[in-house]
Amino acid sequence: MNSRQKSNPLRPSACPGLLRIVQALDGGICRIKLNGGSIRAQQAVAVADAAERYAGGVIEATNRANLQIRGIGCEQATLINGLLAAGLGPSNAAGDDVRNLMLSPAAGIDRQMLFDTRPLAEQILATVQRNERFHDLSAKFAVQLDGGEALAMLEHPHDLWLSAFERDGERRLAFGLAGCPTDAAAGSVALDDGLGLVVAVLDLFLELARPEQTRMRHLLAEHSIEDFLHRLAERAAIQVATDWRRSPDSSVLHIGAHPQAEAGLVYVGAVPPLGRLNPAMLRGAAQLADEFGDGSLRFTPWQSLLLPNIRNEHGAEVIRRLELLGLLCSTDQPLTRMIACTGSNGCGKSLAETKGDARQLAALLQRHGHALSVHLSGCPRSCAAAHTAPATLLAVAPGHYDLYFRDAAQSGLGALHASNLTIEAVAALLDARSRSPLDA
Repeated sequence: MNSRQKSNPLRPSACPGLLRIVQALDGGICRIKLNGGSIRAQQAVAVADAAERYAGGVIEATNRANLQIRGIGCEQATLINGLLAAGLGPSNAAGDDVRNLMLSPAAGIDRQMLFDTRPLAEQILATVQRNERFHDLSAKFAVQLDGGEALAMLEHPHDLWLSAFERDGERRLAFGLAGCPTDAAAGSVALDDGLGLVVAVLDLFLELARPEQTRMRHLLAEHSIEDFLHRLAERAAIQVATDWRRSPDSSVLHIGAHPQAEAGLVYVGAVPPLGRLNPAMLRGAAQLADEFGDGSLRFTPWQSLLLPNIRNEHGAEVIRRLELLGLLCSTDQPLTRMIACTGSNGCGKSLAETKGDARQLAALLQRHGHALSVHLSGCPRSCAAAHTAPATLLAVAPGHYDLYFRDAAQSGLGALHASNLTIEAVAALLDARSRSPLDA
């Protein structure tokens, strides 16, 4: 086994955590990792209180279904202790960084699911937190567990993904490395062997990877996937998955009311404008979860939230009250399709005030009656989106962007369409493209 740096509960990292607050232009950032994206209503109130008392009142929903508090001042320890008291921390300090397991926001309630992923997810999270050897994993090393739900983010690349399917009446988990569930599978295991596979993959990764190889893609650039799988087969009962196919996700299912697996129940999805909530929004959503649901909220990889287990007859009232809070519940609102990074108000690397520009673009597109999926990034790091959006605006100067369109033949942001555009010019180009029969 190669030599790796011993774990430290507060090891240096550019990634914020609950215990490690990272500084930005607008103050400190605290990232609260949510198990399966889920949070109890009283915990949500604790987050709202912390953001209001000890920070700038900005709460962000992230693209991995977590929460962030921005603008934290000097009372960092008090904020952290309050969140720990609410039960939002790891089982031990060194385990905070490795709680990177993403589920469908509709885990356990989705009408299309093949199995409820939550019990297996609990086992995986407990294992990576409990075992010290896994604390050497990067804070960015990520795993996805997909139960076949209709509501699933399948475009985010993960170091390891597992996805449920049925073959000859048996439920199995296809898996892949350094990719997405819509890719070809590296193999499959029986459903009961899911935890063992995760442990085997993580162990093998840590044995083979040098300290600077923090992600699976780094390791596979040096070791062939065939070699990795050959070694993995000595530790797990792997079968080929030549019949593997996972259809792309239906992302609009995270907005509005949608039926659950149990008759008479719906979940209601709402989008905070550009992924940001204020304390009143979060408290209000928590109150609705208590009043109409099961007292829980679920955050999504689309930087939105769900209220699960709402009686069907209460769905319209929940939507009405969420909209009064300032949340968006209709797919025809352009801001529900907008992603924007922090921007120059909070990040020193950003070349533009992306949040304000996104609102301006949304207003222009609303006039044309279009709700297009657009990502605004203040710099090439593309922090706000883990996947390639249909249209991406990359800032080149304040209020000016290069426009890219997603292209399967090109990696990264896609194909460059036009350069140095104002927001007004972007809106005109997007409007013209949406009207073109070639893009219908």
